[in-house]
Parts: sequence; C-alpha cells; structure tokens
Amino acid sequence: MLIKGQEPGTALLLAAAPANKGRLIDAASALPGLAAVAPGVLTGTEAASIVELADPVDPQTVLTRLRAVAAAPGPLSVYLAGQLHVDTRRNQVHLALARTTQASLRYTAFPWDWLVHELQVRGPGTTTVIVDLVADPAAWQRLRQEGVGLGPGVRLYGRVAPPAPRRAIASPDYVKAYAQVWRGGARPPLAELHAYAANQAAQADRAGPGAALLLSADIPSAAPPAPRPLPSAAPSTPRPLPSVPSAGTRANPARPLPSPPTVPPTAGGLPADPHPAILAAARAGRHGEAASMAAVWESEAMRAHGPSSPQALHWLEVRADLARLAREPARSCELWMACAQALLARRRTTDDADVQAAVDRAHHQWEQLGDPERVRALAPDLIALRTRVPGRQAGALEAVQRRLEQLQAVPAAGR
Repeated sequence: MLIKGQEPGTALLLAAAPANKGRLIDAASALPGLAAVAPGVLTGTEAASIVELADPVDPQTVLTRLRAVAAAPGPLSVYLAGQLHVDTRRNQVHLALARTTQASLRYTAFPWDWLVHELQVRGPGTTTVIVDLVADPAAWQRLRQEGVGLGPGVRLYGRVAPPAPRRAIASPDYVKAYAQVWRGGARPPLAELHAYAANQAAQADRAGPGAALLLSADIPSAAPPAPRPLPSAAPSTPRPLPSVPSAGTRANPARPLPSPPTVPPTAGGLPADPHPAILAAARAGRHGEAASMAAVWESEAMRAHGPSSPQALHWLEVRADLARLAREPARSCELWMACAQALLARRRTTDDADVQAAVDRAHHQWEQLGDPERVRALAPDLIALRTRVPGRQAGALEAVQRRLEQLQAVPAAGR
C-alpha cells in the first residue's frame, strides 16, 4: 500500500550466510525476487532507492551501509535473510557473514546489537524490518527464552526457524512469499502479508509446521509476553590511541600493505591493481573509503577463488593493515587473528612464517590498546593463538599473561 506525499523511502536488502560448511540457509536466493519488485513497493512510498548487500564479508562494511540508510530522512525498510549465532564468551547474538565460522564469530559476523543501535536513532514509526532467519541451536534456545526485537519504534515482522534436520540448507521462503505477492500486483497490509508468508513458509519447513518463531510488530508469538530486545550497545569505533611500550620483542609490525597475489583478482570495471588507490586513500585519512575498497576486492576474490583461497586471505591481510593505518588497534588485532586462524585452518603449520607474522602483528596491535576492557576481551583468543604459535622470540605468551596480571589490580568497568 503506497503512502502519498511522503519523502522518498530507502530499502536495504541484506542477505548473508557463511560460504562454508556452516551455512544453514541459502540467504542470497531471497534477493532476486525482492530486487524485481518496484522500489516504492518495498518501502510503501511513491519513490525509493535500494541498497543491496549479498553475502558481505566484513561487519564494518555492513555497519557503514546500515548507518548510511539509517541517516536517510524518509521511511526505511530493511529486508534481512540469514542466520544467527551466539558468541558464548560475550553472550551476544550475531548475524553470520560470508567468512563466519563459529571460531571466528566475533571477528567476522555482524552483532545484532549494532543493528538495534543504528535503528534507534531514527524517528518512531519510520522503520520497518522484515526478517527471514535461521538460528543455530544456541541462538535458537536463547531466542525462544528471551524473544527478539529491535527496540521501540521499529516495526518488526518475520520468522526465525531452528536449523533444518540432517544439515539441510533452508530456503528463505518467508521473504520469497512477500516478493511473490508483490510481483503479482497485490498490495495487502503488512500484517496480512506477514500471516500469508508465515503460512507459506511453514508448509515448506523441513523442521515441521509450527517450529518457527513468528515476529509481528515487535511481539514474538512464541516468546514470553513482554520480550526485551537483545541487549543494545553502541558499536565502538576505536579512537586513536598512544603507543604503549612493547611487552616483548617480536617482528616489526610496521610495513607496507601486503603484496598482492601473483595473479590478483579481477572485477569488471575495477582497476587491474587497486593497491595504489587504496593506500592513497588511507594515507589521505580516508580510512573508511580505503576499507570499503578492500572489502569489495575481498568479496570479489571470495566469489572467484573461494573464501579460504590465497587471494581472499590476501585481502583479509590488507584490511588488517588498513586498520593499523587508521589507528584502530582493536580492529587490526581481530583481523590479524582471523588471518592466523584462516591460515591454520588451511593446514599451515604453526612454524610457518606467514602464520607467525600474523600472530606477531595481532599481538603488537593488542599491545597498543589503552582500554583495559578491550585488552581483556581480546586476550583469550590471543592467548589461544600464542599457545599454538609461540613465535621465534622467547617470552611472547608470558608477555600476554603478564599484562593481564597487571590489569587484575584495575577493576573492570561495571564491576
């Protein structure tokens, strides 16, 4: 139902799922049908623009796009297909992205809290979110107990299902039903369309009819009467921090951007070698632009060569180094740890030079952190890596443990 006299609307189409054996839903299959619908129908306005994200690899890229559409003055409609997981260490729900594994969840997935926070800056009643999600067992248990929401003022319709049996890949049939109805010319109220789409999805649900959690106007039908939104916290953008003395000697982490693979990935309309433009943007202080360019090339490399290919891992290294240039040591540390974990997953040995370099750089960036909370939060993963990859310099693991011991005398925030 189109609303006359409104400002142009914006539709964000986001479909994301791991490009590995952790995939629970064929999220991207929801996009062709939605993209074929007139933009104004997606937003309920006479005119609208569309932003589409298909299997993004970087949570910061998703956050940048989300912030941009949330800042638009007109109505916003978000269509989200994907899968949810719980980071048990921080007790946070995340939306999995293309590179996400359970081990790398906090580095490679998009926190649900970020979605809550970004949408709360908008005026009440201006935002509609339609979701078609599969939750892994831990996330499913939590959502059944606590419900799922996006805070006051956001209209939420959707469906969250448990994993399909026998590791089958689910289909986003709920969102596909929306597209089917709209492409047929009908424009029912959202509440009616939600009921129809939920019924269509239930008939095809391999987990059995009635297994899914239905969401309507912020009230999940199978949850307690007054569900609270998932805990909301503003995503932190690490501020530039002063350098702190190194707790141990190790390889010099300051270096140019990583050299490209022998055969760099190619993409239509993109330069043959994007590294000079990316480095120029970073040196000019346009760090968001540089990171976005690198994420585009990483996505292209993953499509062309696979998520664990040398080409894709190269761009993960580039993004880690760009975070260092942007003086975001927490982000750089996380990305370098993800590099090390990805290399080890490819059966590279713990004495491999690239593995050791990635862990050394993660360690160095961790040492640059001045926020005790961030130091504590990243330490367990760094200790796990340092235990496996001690490095060529003696005392690296002990240096991490010593710094944590020194922090014990400093009470953590909120305790």
